[in-house]
Amino acid sequence: MLGYHVPDPDEAMLVSGAKGKDDVPFGVVIGRGKWVIPFFRKVSYLSLAMFESEIKERCVTKQAIQLEVRAVIAFKVANDERSIVNAAQRFLSEQEQEMSVLTGRIFSGHLRSIVGSMTVEEIIRERQRLADEVLVASKVEMSNIGLWVDSFQIQSIDDGNLGYITALAAPHNAAVQRDAQIAQSQAAQLAAQAEQESLRRQAEYERETSILKAQYQRDIDKANAEAAQSGPLAEAKAMQEVLTAQAEQARKGAELREQQLQAEVVKPALAEAERVRILAEAEADRTRIQADAAASNNRIALDQLLIEQLPEIVKQASNGLANANLTVLNGPDGVSELVNGMVGQGLTVFNSLQKALSSNDGENAG
Repeated sequence: MLGYHVPDPDEAMLVSGAKGKDDVPFGVVIGRGKWVIPFFRKVSYLSLAMFESEIKERCVTKQAIQLEVRAVIAFKVANDERSIVNAAQRFLSEQEQEMSVLTGRIFSGHLRSIVGSMTVEEIIRERQRLADEVLVASKVEMSNIGLWVDSFQIQSIDDGNLGYITALAAPHNAAVQRDAQIAQSQAAQLAAQAEQESLRRQAEYERETSILKAQYQRDIDKANAEAAQSGPLAEAKAMQEVLTAQAEQARKGAELREQQLQAEVVKPALAEAERVRILAEAEADRTRIQADAAASNNRIALDQLLIEQLPEIVKQASNGLANANLTVLNGPDGVSELVNGMVGQGLTVFNSLQKALSSNDGENAG
């Protein structure tokens, strides 16, 4: 827009043709726009951006040793109105070049002065102290020309192949190398120990693994052997049990058959033989009684009656024996004892009857 001007954020707008406030020879506008009367006012711009200046200065130390020092200065026009006016009056036409040259000269002078008051050892060890002293010494002059220094950094210090700095660094380098060698040796020793420990552990692991594998294989072989034997053993055991069962069955069959034979053959045969024997004995007894009766005149009729009844008694006894459910305890001897007992009882009855009749005959005779 005609007559209205706005500076960039990193610029200061200078309006000349009219006095500013506080005896400022021109107006200063920062961060805002302003109406400017054409033809009667002139507008210029001063950069407020950051600039750099590099310096390379040969300085002489307190020990008269020449050092080449390289440094970098970062600076800009200060933001206050007075600094802008001072900088504009000095650098508006060739701002960047003129500010860099003048700033380098100012810092070079102070750098030579401060290096001359220090030894090489101090400069090497206290580089930041050197930079701070140079910066403080330059601030007043930089402020007078409207500039503000943001930083001042020492980049390098060189003795120009004199070897002084190298000699100063030699003990330290030797110590560093010694410490490095010691550290390297210790590291190698630790590495060797770690490797030996690793090998030992690996050997122990392999040994334990071999032992476990052998144990596992032994258990597997044992299980396989037992499995291989279990079939024949089980079959033999089953066959033995079958044979035992068959033998037991045969024994029980034999016992049953024996009992059947005892019941069907032996017992009836023994009973028949005993009956025959009893009848034979009874017949013999009857014959004997008849003979005795023939010899006795007074009892012939009585004896004859008893003799005639005796076979019937014995017959009844034998018939009862044949029909009885006998249990043979000791074979034929047991049957004989039983029959003899019954015959004896028959004879006892016979004798009792005979005595009774004899007693009656005696009473009748009296």
